[in-house]
Amino acid sequence: MQGESKKPKKILIVGGGTAGWMAANLLMSRWNNVEVCLLESSGVGTVGVGEGTTPHLKLFFDALGVSESEWMPRCNATYKNGIYFSDWSFVPGHKEYFHPFPAQVDDLTVPMFFHNIKARMQGDEAQAHPDHYFLESYLTQNNLGPLAAECFPFSVGYGYHFDSELLGQFLAERAIAKGLVRLNGTVTEVVLDSDGALASVRLDDDSLLDADFFIDCSGFRSLLLQGALKVSFKSYKENLFNDAAVVLPTEISDVITPATRSTALSNGWAWKIPLTNRYGNGYVYSSDYISAEQAETELRQHLNIPDADVTARHLTMKVGRAEKHWEKNCLAVGLSQGFIEPLEATALALTFDTVMLFMRHYEDGHFTNKFEREFNDAINVKFEAVRDYIVCHYKANQRVDTEYWRDNAANTNLSERLGAILNLWAGSETFAQDMRAQNLDVGYQAKSWACLLAGYGAFPRQRSNKAQARASSQADMEQLADFIRRCGLNFRDHNELLAHMLSE
Repeated sequence: MQGESKKPKKILIVGGGTAGWMAANLLMSRWNNVEVCLLESSGVGTVGVGEGTTPHLKLFFDALGVSESEWMPRCNATYKNGIYFSDWSFVPGHKEYFHPFPAQVDDLTVPMFFHNIKARMQGDEAQAHPDHYFLESYLTQNNLGPLAAECFPFSVGYGYHFDSELLGQFLAERAIAKGLVRLNGTVTEVVLDSDGALASVRLDDDSLLDADFFIDCSGFRSLLLQGALKVSFKSYKENLFNDAAVVLPTEISDVITPATRSTALSNGWAWKIPLTNRYGNGYVYSSDYISAEQAETELRQHLNIPDADVTARHLTMKVGRAEKHWEKNCLAVGLSQGFIEPLEATALALTFDTVMLFMRHYEDGHFTNKFEREFNDAINVKFEAVRDYIVCHYKANQRVDTEYWRDNAANTNLSERLGAILNLWAGSETFAQDMRAQNLDVGYQAKSWACLLAGYGAFPRQRSNKAQARASSQADMEQLADFIRRCGLNFRDHNELLAHMLSE
């Protein structure tokens, strides 16, 4: 390869955690003639905010050639078809909705969904709740996992729930077995060279670790990128109010549902994530509206565990992103590059995209910074797209019971892109087509936006149209339900899938 001589001989990853070990495994799988070292500090814990993912984690393991039977039992992992959203809306009939991951059969069912949305907006009593239109909604309602029988020729996207600490251990063992050098120490100083690039890091024993390229996985501190290289940070505080969380585990139930549950509380929302051995629970909230003590009390009441036998863990979040993710000879990955609250479990997806896109741009530039700007622009677009989608959950909420929810609904600090999407929802007769035409479906497709807004019952006031769309007939809806049901015959019970994996 032209430019091979410029490939770094040594890469130092500063910080472990899931992001650090994901980066290590991806780098080693692609550049097998580069020495990769990972520095951890025994005195620094991991944040571990979320234990749920999008389908990107499957892409990650597929890229490594790691099977589900190899890693899932090790990490108490379960399957995830999507997310239940409860109590985000007080609109009758819309107290709860399910947001599924994509499946190929959506192409056959979504047109009726959009048809009935249009009819509903024009005043017809159409069935426009998203739970009626998606295969993965049916699978989850019936506790079916996402793995289809071989005779079912349509793909189904899915994510996972897992223990983040165990996943880090699994990925560490795998990387070390393939030759990664694992080091322990605390960084006390970052040394720059004469050009202002990173030269080495000094540890608490006064030793120096040098490298040709550095991966910053030091968490919210961002020691290398934001600390030493002075890359500025763009806060999302004006868009996303939440900045803290409190976390509690509870006992797992006999039936393990293949879905995350997000329940709106007084000043934020609570997650419920099923692992094979426990539920992971947490309350994400804004410290401007509720104290940590009040949030813990509310979460305990929500979980019906008011006593203090189970210790809660309190976390703070730095929500936003670095202005650049690749600067000189440093790439920031994970919390050190930015964080968007865990509502749609996008953190590991952004980690995976960052590393994969970096390797491609670095190679295309013959291991120089030729495409640094293009890379940073592309990652920023991904962050902004995720942010806009998360902001919409709050902006479009249909609650009026607390100042927190009223302020979110009244928030005018929206991006131009999100404002355009909401305007289309309120005024367009062809929402999906117009989103595509205006290039607004970057990151999330129109059906995802429609699931969110229709799931809330956030329908604009009736608008007239001479060519008014008629709601699908009862017979059509029954035919659709039967089609989805028969598709569902190709899937197995989620608990049986997990038990079968353990027996292999």
